[in-house]
Amino acid sequence: MNHQRLVSALGELLPLSDSVLEQIISYASGFDDAEAAQHLENLLGISPKSLEFISYFLDARTTLSVRHNVEGNSDSKMTDKKSGSQPPPYAAISGSHTARRINQRASTHHTNTTHHTNDLIEASKIRARDELEHRIYNSEIEPEHDTGYPCDCSIHQYKLKKWVRLGIQERWAKAVMYPGERFYNDSVAGLLFSTNPYQLGVGSPYGTQSTAYSRGIKPSYHARFIRKTNELDRRLNSQAQAKVDALEPKHCLWDQKEMSSSMARVTLSDHKSTETDQELIREQDTEDLEIGSDLQTSAKPKAASKLSSFRKAIGVRSTEEKNNEKSSILRVEILKEELGRWPDSQWRQLVTEYQERIGILNKVADLRTQCPLQYLHLLKAGYFEPIPVEWAVHPSNPLKFKIEAASGWRGITPAWRGYEDLAEERLYWVLNHREGSVGTRMKPDFISTMNMARERMAQAVEPPPVYSSADDTCNLQHTSAGYSKQVLPAPFEVYDRPELPTDDTMILLDVSGSMAFEPVRPVYDQYLITRYVRSLQPKNKDVARSIIRRFTEALSHGDQHHVDGYDLVTFANEAEYMGTINQRNFDEVWNNITFGGRTRVMAGWQQVKELHFQKHSQSASHHPVYGWQAGPETPMLRLLLLLDGEAVDMDEFELDLLSLNWAHVTIFLVGVDGCPHHHRHANELQRISDVNRHVSFIDAQGNIPERYVTHELLKRHLGYDLSMDEFRRMEGLPSYSEI
Repeated sequence: MNHQRLVSALGELLPLSDSVLEQIISYASGFDDAEAAQHLENLLGISPKSLEFISYFLDARTTLSVRHNVEGNSDSKMTDKKSGSQPPPYAAISGSHTARRINQRASTHHTNTTHHTNDLIEASKIRARDELEHRIYNSEIEPEHDTGYPCDCSIHQYKLKKWVRLGIQERWAKAVMYPGERFYNDSVAGLLFSTNPYQLGVGSPYGTQSTAYSRGIKPSYHARFIRKTNELDRRLNSQAQAKVDALEPKHCLWDQKEMSSSMARVTLSDHKSTETDQELIREQDTEDLEIGSDLQTSAKPKAASKLSSFRKAIGVRSTEEKNNEKSSILRVEILKEELGRWPDSQWRQLVTEYQERIGILNKVADLRTQCPLQYLHLLKAGYFEPIPVEWAVHPSNPLKFKIEAASGWRGITPAWRGYEDLAEERLYWVLNHREGSVGTRMKPDFISTMNMARERMAQAVEPPPVYSSADDTCNLQHTSAGYSKQVLPAPFEVYDRPELPTDDTMILLDVSGSMAFEPVRPVYDQYLITRYVRSLQPKNKDVARSIIRRFTEALSHGDQHHVDGYDLVTFANEAEYMGTINQRNFDEVWNNITFGGRTRVMAGWQQVKELHFQKHSQSASHHPVYGWQAGPETPMLRLLLLLDGEAVDMDEFELDLLSLNWAHVTIFLVGVDGCPHHHRHANELQRISDVNRHVSFIDAQGNIPERYVTHELLKRHLGYDLSMDEFRRMEGLPSYSEI
């Protein structure tokens, strides 16, 4: 009977004889699901009815194959158990074997996914090129002008650039918007035609006046502007999430019997009823009763309403039929996107392992079943797979795209307002949906972030006097008397395994321009910086030099596996491998380092990974899109990362670290004494350490007790509670026999 339905449904699309229609169906049945879907799409074109038929065709022939191959399926399940490899969640949905058969594609039909694309990917490419050329002011404080006519000033040039970008912004919005959402921007002159909710809802940090005599930012208005923006962000996020949840299909897309029942009704209701069609509908209704479907009938048959009959006669579809059509289209889009992104079993296995490592495997499966609309949006944005290497090395990529709610630059999830960029939005989505996460981890707004930074700054105490040293940088440079108060780390706890002789130690150093600047501290009026003052402390690069020297000297004493020293990589705008550094060549290597540029930690991180896997390539594999993948025999990388502020791609770095089980990273943050920005960044790095056992974090500010910092870094790098006596032995000079 399924075959008769297929012929009848195909006949509605192609006015051919039944024999020809049967030949088409028979020919398409010889392909696997992906090729059959492509063949039928080429034949029928892309329309709601054609996609509906393709979805029905895939499910109908799956049902037949299940009936005739029960033993074969049982054997394959036993084989899967023996092999120990579990299919990914999108291939193991109960009641639908379509995706499972897609997973069994032969390697000879491998598709080059570097050519896979969708509307979001294409919009990302265009925006990435444009982001490199566009320069904007502080997105929080738009420049104002005392004249209305255009001129050559920087403010009007800036506004002209925004007008030029409207086409790109609208294309980006269409790629990420959910059904029913409306595009808006902040470039519309006047409020009459504007749909921007932020133009009237948050006010201005400049106050109520906009004359030439009151154009300065007022701290009180600035604080009120931030509070109102935060309130509006939360309200709009809540409303948007509720609307998207209401758009999700009411029934499971992957329920074989329910989808087949709905499919039959939709396909047969669009044309005049025939005796054959009526018989098919009666048989389908009988099957629905037998399987306990929702189509419950009473003892007396209900008479169809005249209005319902009239609607069918003139071709007006019911709400249920429209919803079923949308669901079928959504189902086909998901299958096509999954197949395009992950074309073979090895690719899907890699994606599954990634989801397992970051703890979202079950959530992705639930999302695909219960919220397929949101699943498709996140799937298109690459949420469920590793970060491509091309993104990590490119200065402008989809994770770096800014989110500006007041300007209409949107994010990916329904509740995107309030995030700084797409990387931060994706990071918090992962943190909120990981296994074991309790409650919702909300991104702190700017006011909460600053308040937490000030609370942390108030916890600083005098460092332990036992670590005092006359050769600390602050004492040698005589910047000021004594050490600065420090926020002491929590007592060391063993999370990762201790260091093994085969582990690979490297150092990653921030050489951005701020490392060589004279240290300055911002002065705030509420939440607005009004000026900067000089901080009497060494430059960050001088502190980093001393810490690296102490750290490498302590490690080298008794280390027989790194006799040539430790690999040093620097990063700013780009990464540079400086070679191995040791006690003999330390000054020479350091003098070759150039400071300047922005802090792009992903550039350095990719260089470190490349060096590590070049050493151990025999135990690893390389993926054309996601780069190096560690094997079970790959030695662990132990990395010391030194930086002095927030990197522009720190959220990307955090995302990448969450998925790794072959690296342990110890982060040292050096900052200005009494600077809220330092403690704000320290809170963010502490968050990484709290949720990722492969990451440890230490920070210091001002005049630093370097022996104390070195001791704490060694504990976390080596993976055990290094005693004070052992630390003294490690930092002492080597014996004559060792030399």
